[in-house]
Amino acid sequence: MEREKIILVGVILPNKTEEAFWNSMNELHSLAKTANGEVADELIQKLERVNQASFIGSGKLEELAALVEMHEADVVIFNSELSATQVRNISAAVEARIIDRTQLILDIFAMRAKSKEGKLQVAYAQYKYLLPRLSGQGASLSKLGGGIGSRGPGESKLEMDKRHIREKMHDIKAQLTHVEQHRKRIIERRNTQSVFRFGLIGYTNAGKSTIFNRLTNETTLQEDKLFATLDPTTRKIRFSGGFQALLTDTVGFIQDLPTTLIAAFRSTLEETANVDVLIHVVDASNPDYLQHETTVVSLLEELEMNHLPTLVIYNKMDQAPASFVPDQPEHLLITALDSVAPEIIKQRMIELIEKNWMFFTMELSEEKGKELAQIKQQAWVTKLEYIESKQSYYIEGYKPRKESSND
Repeated sequence: MEREKIILVGVILPNKTEEAFWNSMNELHSLAKTANGEVADELIQKLERVNQASFIGSGKLEELAALVEMHEADVVIFNSELSATQVRNISAAVEARIIDRTQLILDIFAMRAKSKEGKLQVAYAQYKYLLPRLSGQGASLSKLGGGIGSRGPGESKLEMDKRHIREKMHDIKAQLTHVEQHRKRIIERRNTQSVFRFGLIGYTNAGKSTIFNRLTNETTLQEDKLFATLDPTTRKIRFSGGFQALLTDTVGFIQDLPTTLIAAFRSTLEETANVDVLIHVVDASNPDYLQHETTVVSLLEELEMNHLPTLVIYNKMDQAPASFVPDQPEHLLITALDSVAPEIIKQRMIELIEKNWMFFTMELSEEKGKELAQIKQQAWVTKLEYIESKQSYYIEGYKPRKESSND
């Protein structure tokens, strides 16, 4: 598939530091690449406030039109959300598809969502985004035929009047309720089993999927692209002695996450909301790692998940600058691709299990072999001795604090 040529547009406003602005532009570069685009050029303007009519000043708009012509660009992506009027006015002056950061993120979500729920959530977010902008997108939307920013939920967007979109949204909502109930049943069933659950979270591209694969020997999509994982995946981790825990990988967090996407995002994190411990992966090699950490923490607050015990893993330490300093007390410094990394993480996971579960001792007669096997799978056994005189086993270990009623 041929990569589309893109021109990025960014406006430096007084409310953001230049460093934050450039980090955000770098992220836009990565997002464009993830959407299978090739950045041909970028246009930057420093403004006191954005132009209500065309976002950038009229002189810059002419400059943008010339750049598009020179590079024969297909798409122009603005690093901020545009109004319907702005899109219409820019489109009148520039011979290319005009989209904004939100639309680009929605587009990547549409590309990457695999599960039924993921697809429905993204389609809903896309329609919600489209609704107030329908009148403004005339010309650019009649050019169907795919491309960045137009991987829509299907059907010519122009032909769908607002009533039609509202009907679609209503329909998706109904389907989502059904899918969510199904997922809740699965989660409830999982909750009755006394199993320790870890949730992997972190900024997009921090290396969560690599860690997930190393720990579970699975191969979820492991790419150096933003949002490589969009649907939560839960797998078993096996520890010594037959003990098993569950690990859930989730979609990467991102700063300035469009509000239309918070719901889609929330659903992928619902699985993680009922874990025992969160593992927050941070890319130590990224110069903006502190900002990424802050983004994740504030989104956790928004999703009411900030009460969960959290272990921070600083990943990619082999590429981290000499000036790097971890700022979380409970942390691990690793490089996920090192051969020793899985064992180091598992060791810390065991410590967390011991900290969060309760210590127990018991004796079990030797004929209860089946029960013993079950205990070794569901509880973390630290000591197992056969007592000859009693013909029984003495067991020490850790098990869930709240026993389910049928135990």
